[in-house]
Amino acid sequence: MSEQETWLLETRVFKVKPGTRDEFDRISREGTIPLMRKIGITVLAYGPSPLADDEWHLVRAFPGLEQRVELAQALYVQPEWAEFDGPVGDMMVDYSTALVPVPEQTVKVLSEPGAWS
Repeated sequence: MSEQETWLLETRVFKVKPGTRDEFDRISREGTIPLMRKIGITVLAYGPSPLADDEWHLVRAFPGLEQRVELAQALYVQPEWAEFDGPVGDMMVDYSTALVPVPEQTVKVLSEPGAWS
């Protein structure tokens, strides 16, 4: 697999304070996810974890590590981010991130409507 054909699949699992997951989900769906997509981040899946009442997941894809860093930096300087950062940060206890190299075709398949249902 050549470097051009490899993307990074990023999975984040957020642990949130008890009783805050619904609000975390609302802010993410209405605010942070649309903002990520607006600046060019490929968001593949997100939502409450089926495994735990205090977890929420986010799956994104990036063409490479450099683009991941650049897009994250671009996200955090957006004026809209300031209104989400405080409330979302206050709800989070912790989060973990995993990066997996995948073929670009995998990202295309996972981007298709219904791929995650």
